[in-house]
Amino acid sequence: MSFAIPQALLTYGWDEGLEQEFAQYREQGLVPARVAAVDRGRCDAVTENGVVRADTAPVTTADPAAGPCTGDWAALRTREHPALTALLPRRTAIVRSSAARDSRGQVLAANIDTVAITVALAGNGRAVSLGRIERLLALAWESGARPVIVLTKADESADPAAAEAEVAQAAPGVDVVSCSALTGDGVDIVTAVLTGTVVLLGVSGAGKSTLANALLGADVLATGAVRDQDGKGRHTTVRRELLPLPAGGVLIDTPGLRGVGLFDAADGIQQTFTDVEELAAECRFGDCAHDSEPGCAVLAAVERGELPQRRLDSYRRLLRENEWAASRGDARLRAERAGRYKEISRSLRQKYKVDGKKR
Repeated sequence: MSFAIPQALLTYGWDEGLEQEFAQYREQGLVPARVAAVDRGRCDAVTENGVVRADTAPVTTADPAAGPCTGDWAALRTREHPALTALLPRRTAIVRSSAARDSRGQVLAANIDTVAITVALAGNGRAVSLGRIERLLALAWESGARPVIVLTKADESADPAAAEAEVAQAAPGVDVVSCSALTGDGVDIVTAVLTGTVVLLGVSGAGKSTLANALLGADVLATGAVRDQDGKGRHTTVRRELLPLPAGGVLIDTPGLRGVGLFDAADGIQQTFTDVEELAAECRFGDCAHDSEPGCAVLAAVERGELPQRRLDSYRRLLRENEWAASRGDARLRAERAGRYKEISRSLRQKYKVDGKKR
């Protein structure tokens, strides 16, 4: 039996590939849905017949990274008590390191096509942090989506073009655009480069919600002022929410990120620092640490002024952090295995004790 692709879900990214993956669930009488927002064990699920409030308990696991997240595609049981019964495999996902000691990852958004790294341009005492941009780029590249850097609040910058050029040096191969959501300048360019399912990432005060409203064409999301003394804003977005864009595609706005820890992001770091990686391939030694080794092409580029020392320092810092996060993950896996072995041993001891009494 064949089914027509649900037209109402095309706007949200449904395609033939997803339809094929979902075939097994249709046979069970389930319907496709995209998770628009998750909170307190329930979610808003977009279906071809509208938004349904559904229970997420059936797909919630001990690992938060495997649980439902904004952007997920799911199989929805309708009837009297709607609930998600299965999640379709994610094509892409933004995962950051959790602050918890268990070292599990936290999924910020799933099945995204474009990551818009939102950065407020210098003004009112603010300064663009290239190191933070590189960190977010590593996160974005690792997700499998395409990163774009959007410099907001261009109306407060003395020279937006110069800022674009500076940021572009820290983001090889990435589109860098600037705009002012308040005046509307550059918003059309931003709209053109953000395609498919778009997620906005950035710190509080970066102007994400204001930019989102400009892209949505209406004041859908709350916005807040930035403190003059430190350029920081408060969290006006309190949950990740998926909204359709007028020009096609969907938008996920996220709460401001106070800190972004990398989680298994080795490939993302390599992609972020392609210039350093290309130089490293020319080093005399294959295991060169780019510290003081003879014949180091990376250090030679720094001495010639071709590679900023700041960028090399950022590269080293992110590599160290990622290695540390990976070691935490290995320790967690070892602990989980040890826990399983202890449980088996405990069960065997109990069995032997019972058998002994029987004798």
